[in-house]
Amino acid sequence: MKRISLLLLPLSLLFGDLSAQSEGSLRHLSLAEAVALAREQSVDASVALGELRSAYWAYRSHRADLLPEMTLEMTAPDLQRGFNLYQNADGSYQFVRNNSLRTAAQLSIEQNVRLTGGRLSLSSSLQYIDPLSTPGARRNYMSIPIGITYAQPLFGVNHLKWQSRIAPIRYEEAKAAFIERSERITLRTISLYFDLLLSRENHKIAEQNKTNAERIYEIAQARRKMGQISENELLQLKLSALKAASALTHQQSQLRGAMFRLRSFLGLSSEIDLEPETPQLVTYPTMLYQEVLDRAMKHGSFARNLRRRQIEADYEVARARGDRRQINIYASIGYTGRAQELGAAYRNLADNQIVQIGLKIPLVDWGKRKGRVKVAESHRAVVEAQTRKEEMDFSQDIYLLVEQYNNQAEQLNIAREADLIARKRYDTSVESFLLGKINTLDLSDAQLSKDNARAKYLSEMHLYWHYYYQIRSLTLYDYERGEGLEVDLEPLMRR
Repeated sequence: MKRISLLLLPLSLLFGDLSAQSEGSLRHLSLAEAVALAREQSVDASVALGELRSAYWAYRSHRADLLPEMTLEMTAPDLQRGFNLYQNADGSYQFVRNNSLRTAAQLSIEQNVRLTGGRLSLSSSLQYIDPLSTPGARRNYMSIPIGITYAQPLFGVNHLKWQSRIAPIRYEEAKAAFIERSERITLRTISLYFDLLLSRENHKIAEQNKTNAERIYEIAQARRKMGQISENELLQLKLSALKAASALTHQQSQLRGAMFRLRSFLGLSSEIDLEPETPQLVTYPTMLYQEVLDRAMKHGSFARNLRRRQIEADYEVARARGDRRQINIYASIGYTGRAQELGAAYRNLADNQIVQIGLKIPLVDWGKRKGRVKVAESHRAVVEAQTRKEEMDFSQDIYLLVEQYNNQAEQLNIAREADLIARKRYDTSVESFLLGKINTLDLSDAQLSKDNARAKYLSEMHLYWHYYYQIRSLTLYDYERGEGLEVDLEPLMRR
């Protein structure tokens, strides 16, 4: 069975021991490593795994209900030494001595019948009673070597049959939901990682801007002494240097906050400083709305959730209707033997048969049961309307998401080119300013454009992967490998 993909960009990236890749308190962290850590040890991953385990064992319990169950019941010993109240033939009462030792055992095999909703059992039992020292009394054995019992409700709802329809859908929904939660963990990791990456980039930009501003101000002071710039321009450059120092302080605070949030989410020590790496740009194929919608409706938890709720609503209606009258049939056929010796209790067996028919029909309930049926039918109508509306909204959300993803690829290419141009322009502007070819306003504009272009590029990269992994989480499909996302339960259940 295929396993869930744990790596991000590129997914074929291999890395070694995650805990060993650190230099003192500084740890270089790639996006793929962050995703792997999040899926392995984050709180969200533990919660998702716990919910999957609950669904797994609930389904295992349902499957066990369909299999034979063997039970052994024993009473050994049942010792009584006391007095019991006894009514004589003339109506008077007296207390009589009761000294007895009783032992009983029964071995039975029971099987639920899915087709009819009844219960079939095969049993064998033995009882022994010893009156102890009671005068004239003798010990006795009673055996039922074999007995067959069948209990069957009529006209009522077949709960086992309905659960056999609901339980597999609920289990498949839980597995799909687990994979979706894993993809959402990736989405959350991407968001926190890019927050840190952008904060780190802004911090580096703020440091560089402060260094450049101080350097330019020093050069401007010398040029002012030579009369090449005005006092106003010199003051503007000093003000720019002060603003750069203030911006650096602000970015340091932002960086610490972003690093704390990512460390907390990944479960890392607060003593580790993370150094994020700018991921390599990977271009994924253009997606078609109808293909994405079909995969989401076929593999995702959404469609299974709709189907389960519809069947559960039908089940509630059937149960309400079945409760309007109750007829139960109970039949038991077997043989029994009684004797004062154990071996003789299994010879000369006699019939042991029981047939019971129980009937419960309300004559006057003031419409209570009919009202329950109407409530269940109304609830089913509401569920049908809700599921239709949710399906329409889901289709619309898929359409918008596919459009955003396809458009984001072009936006990312534009942002990348703008980032390169803005950096070249800034470098050229610094050289031109030092040669006296441009003024401070032009230099400030080039610097602002460079900073904005870099932030825009990282933001567009974040959105591109965010949309991509949203689509992955809804379709449960790996578009890079061209295969579905599935989960191998056995290793997860052993963890």
